[in-house]
This record gives sequence, C-alpha cells and structure tokens, in this order.
Amino acid sequence: MQWNAETRERIEARLNSKENSLAPYACKSAQAIRFHEASEDLRPNFFHDSDKIVHSYCYSRYIDKTQVFYLVENDHITHRVLHVQLVAKIARTIGRFLNLNEDLIEAISLGHDVGHTPFGHDGERIISAFLQEQGEGIFEHNVQSFRLFHDLEAYGKGLNLTAQVLDGIICHNGEILKNEYGCDRSKTPEKLLTEYRESLNGNFKSKDMVPMTLEGCVMRISDVIAYIGRDIEDAVILKLVERESLPREITEVLGNKNGEIVDTLIKDLVNNSIDKETLRFSPEVFEALNRLKDWNYKNIYLNPKKSTQDTKIKAMFQTVLEECLEELGSGKKVTGINHWFNSMSAEYKASTSKLRAVADYVAGMTDDYLMNAYKEIVLPKSFGINFA
Repeated sequence: MQWNAETRERIEARLNSKENSLAPYACKSAQAIRFHEASEDLRPNFFHDSDKIVHSYCYSRYIDKTQVFYLVENDHITHRVLHVQLVAKIARTIGRFLNLNEDLIEAISLGHDVGHTPFGHDGERIISAFLQEQGEGIFEHNVQSFRLFHDLEAYGKGLNLTAQVLDGIICHNGEILKNEYGCDRSKTPEKLLTEYRESLNGNFKSKDMVPMTLEGCVMRISDVIAYIGRDIEDAVILKLVERESLPREITEVLGNKNGEIVDTLIKDLVNNSIDKETLRFSPEVFEALNRLKDWNYKNIYLNPKKSTQDTKIKAMFQTVLEECLEELGSGKKVTGINHWFNSMSAEYKASTSKLRAVADYVAGMTDDYLMNAYKEIVLPKSFGINFA
C-alpha cells in the first residue's frame, strides 16, 4: 500500500512543523544516524525505532522479568514491563515540558531494560561473575540492552536502531545519581561502538558513559524517578518496611508516597532545567533524593528478608549456565540452546565466543523459563504408563 501523494505531503509538513518547534538543543529526527542504510519511511526516525522495539522478541520478554521482588504471589507488585512504561511516561512528561524530542525519549525508555536477566540485578551479578571467572569480560544489563538491539535481535542481524537511541540505552544507569546531567554532543557513532565493545570486555565502565543527547539524560534520571518511590510502595505492600519508618528529613522535602515523590522530582527538575542545556535538581531536593536512595538500599534492596532464597537462585543459575556451556555444540537438547544458536546469523556465530553465547542465551530467559530449564536439568521425568 502506497501513501496518497497529497496525504504524504500534508503529513510531512506537519512533522516538519513539529520538528522545527523543538528547543534548539533538542535532537531532531533529521539528525538521526543509522549504522546501516534503511529503506525510506514516512515515520520519523526515532518514532520508527519505538515501533521496532515494541515488536521485538526481547521486548515481549519484559512481561515475566523481575523488577526488584521475585517469587512473591502478588499481582500488584511491579514487574519489569510496568517499570519500563512508568519510565517512558515520566520521561516524556519531562521532555514535553522542556520541549525536547519525545519520540527519541520514548524509544530509549522502552528499550533501556531489555538486557536485564531473570531475577533482576541478582541474576546480572551471577552471570557477570560466571564470565569473569573464565576471563570472558563482564555482564552489565545496559550494555546487554545495546547488544540485543544491535547484535542479537532478528536472529543475530540486529534491528538497525539509530545511534542516538542505542546511545541513550547503553548510557542509562539508574544506580548513579549526579547533581547535573549534560550530554556529549561531539560523540560519534564510532566512539559509541568503541564504548560498547570496551564495556563488554570490562576495560570501560558503562557508568562513566555520557549520553550524546539531552534526551538520553532525561531518560537516565527518569529511571530513578520511576523506581525510587515505586519500590517503597511495593515494599510496604509486602510488609518489608513501614511507611512511617521513612526519615522525616526526606519526607518533608520529597513526600512519603510514590505520587508525591514523582511529582516533587519532576517539578523540581523542570524548574531548574527549563531552557537550559543541562538537567539539574535544586540542592535541597538532590540531597533528599540521595538520602532516599541510600535508605532504599539499606532497608529494601539489601534487606535480609529479601535475600532468603539467594543461595538457591545462585545454584539454579550456575546449574543452567554450566549445562548450557556443556550442551552448546553437542547433540543434547535439554535447555534449547542449540536450537537458538543454530537459528542465529553466520556473523553472530563467527564473532561470538561460546561463553558469551551462553550468557546471551541465559540472560534472555524470563524468570519462569530459567526455572523450567533448571527443572529439566535436575528433576527426573516420568516414564509414563510403560516403556514402549
């Protein structure tokens, strides 16, 4: 189906008008850079990237990946798929108020966490240790998100996302807070690829990366805004903490409920960043945010009640990783890794070590898929009604 010429002309005029109305320091869709030539499409480049992301296999797997709390039977607890939507909404709100490119912000937001392993950051640490012990670099979820879209999706051919979207994805790190966020407009696609490769082998720390666009900075801080209060709400529901235990010096500034915290952080950020080329919080709010993050770590993320199953989860990961390593290239069909690997492109097979392929495969599993793979390895199977 082709566009009617008059319709196409009208749409292009409207899109150009919208693009020209953005702030002078916003990243325009016309500035988008792809690593490979792409067919012409009426959709703006970053808008097109969002479509590619939501139709990818790795995006589908968000539905059964841990955000913070796993192995809990409560449908109101945040999963990765909801967190990503919250980040996208918050980031677009900030982007709209600052007159930035919302299409770019949305694409980065939707794709930023696809590299997360089953069982969240715990799984990330286990897989990274597995690689490091055997001299095969490290594993970081933000780097893996880049890797999925650039090297793994489409059976090892990648999705040819724009450099600006991939950059925002790999540069996000919600664990790092800064009092000012600026972008590196001089960064080239070639430098971005170098940072990616250096991060895989552990020679460059992804936390030191600076986004090439202000939109990437917006998404980075929106990640924090999305989880910092929501994790408290989840912890209260699970009776891990009591709301009244939040320090008064924090709640007097930020509030003590997720809605209040999100509202305060967005307004303060926009108040201090509007019509500027950097993002910043006021000193008072930034100090309170840092204190709240520290409180969350002590009382939620490192809470002993949350870690009672850690030993079993580590053993489960190690069993599946070791089985996949043994199985890859053999005739065994227990975990499915050979079926997956054989479906990948010749380029992926030639450029990927056995250990890295195992990490790619296991990291891509959902929580349930990992547990089912573990059961296939360790639990006996019924012979049925007879041996015939």
